[in-house]
Parts: sequence; structure tokens; C-alpha cells
Amino acid sequence: MSVKNTFEAGSVILDRFGAVAQLTLSRPSALNAMTWEMYQRLEEHLTALAADTTNRVLVIRGDGDKALAAGTDISQFRGFTGQDGLNYEKKIDLIMNKVASFPRPTIAAVNGYAVGGGMIISTVCDLRYATANAKFGAPMARTLGNCLSLDNYQRLAKELGSMRTKELLYTARLVSAEEAYSIGFLTAIFEEEDFFNKVLEIAAQISKNAPLTVDATKEALSRLNRNNGIIHSEQEFMDVISKVYGSKDFAEGVAAYIEKRSPVWLGE
Repeated sequence: MSVKNTFEAGSVILDRFGAVAQLTLSRPSALNAMTWEMYQRLEEHLTALAADTTNRVLVIRGDGDKALAAGTDISQFRGFTGQDGLNYEKKIDLIMNKVASFPRPTIAAVNGYAVGGGMIISTVCDLRYATANAKFGAPMARTLGNCLSLDNYQRLAKELGSMRTKELLYTARLVSAEEAYSIGFLTAIFEEEDFFNKVLEIAAQISKNAPLTVDATKEALSRLNRNNGIIHSEQEFMDVISKVYGSKDFAEGVAAYIEKRSPVWLGE
């Protein structure tokens, strides 16, 4: 008697709304728990979109209304060795670094659970919006008994603070949307009705602004974070300042203001 394999590989769906790209983690039957194939598709999409200058904002969401992602599918860890764990965390780091270093603004749209890998995906995005029923956490101490990479511990500590990160991981509890907002982890909380459209409206608003100005803001904060907020020399940002002020967009912005019209941004 044969047993039907019910394992679903899942997918990562790319949609475009003008200059906004949206990636949907799609495996709703398992709260969008990530499979190896989904991680691979996510990495491929991130690489392609980073090179596509027509994309000005990236939104990452989960399929359905239950979760962004409930971590990595646990069944894939059967028989794991220490070396397998190292390879897995290196792979996750590579993908999360692609999100963190994405050259344009990234937004996490969380309706439901963002746990484990879902929590980390949320953490590496620039902005985080959620519904009131969202839950965040990495309850490894209560579930699998595994750990994160040092990079991911650092990401959580940067966004939550060291003491709060330790409390969250020690207790393995989940944080409500209200608490996440109160500690500054969430940008805003929206009603569940029309939630994803609201997030897309914000993304569209960002996409219509001067792209070099938006990108300069992201690059400035990225460099400051890498240096723990320490500015060693103004020379460290001269390349960005020169690029922005020497751009066609800046000249267009000045001309449009003088001519009392809306500027047309080219990203050049």
C-alpha cells in the first residue's frame, strides 16, 4: 500500500504594481512555513529585483491572513547534523543579507504570525506594518531547541535592544502587534480589512518620490548601522552626496520648483 506524499514545496510569487514589486510567500496550508524551494525562489527573486532599476520599492507578505511565515518547515530538519546546521544558517544569512542590503526600500506586511524565519524576514525589512492579530517571536527554546546565526542575533538586538532580545528568546514567548508597536518594532498597525492594499498605497507613495533621495537615506542608515552609528569622517558619504547633487533628478527638481510644476523623476 502506497502512502501519498502530502508535502507541498510552496512558492514565492512575484507581482508588480507599477514601480512596486511584491513578493508573496505562498504555502498557506502550512502558515507559509518556508521550504528549501521557497528559500531558493526568494533568493532568485531578490537577486533579479535588485538589478532591476524599474523597481523602486519591495513589499514582502504572506499568502492568506494567517501568517507572513511560521518559520522554516520543521520536517526538513530530520537527520540534521552539526554541519547541516552550519550550512543552513549560512544559507539563511545569505538570503537575509540580500533583503537587508536590497538597494531600495523594503516593507514587511504582516497579517498573522511572523515566527522564526518570518520574524527575521520582518526584522531585516526597512519598514514593518501589521494587523492587530500579528504575532512575532522566535520560540526555539520551546520548540526545536536550535539557535540563530550570530548575524541574526545581532539583527534582533539592533531592532529590539539586547535585554529585550534575551527576554524574548529565553522565555520563547510571542509578542503581540500592540507590544511590537510600543517598543518601536512596528511602523504602524492597520485594520485587517484592506490591509495589503493599504501597505501597497504606502509603497506606491514612496515609489513616486525622488528615488535617489530615498536611496541615499537608505544607504546613509545602512552605513551608520555598519559603523554602530559612529561617523569617522564626512568623506565616508561624499560619494553619495556628489551623486545626488550631480544628478539629472536634482536639476529637474530645481527646475520644477522654479517653474511651479511637479518634477518627473528618472532615477538618474
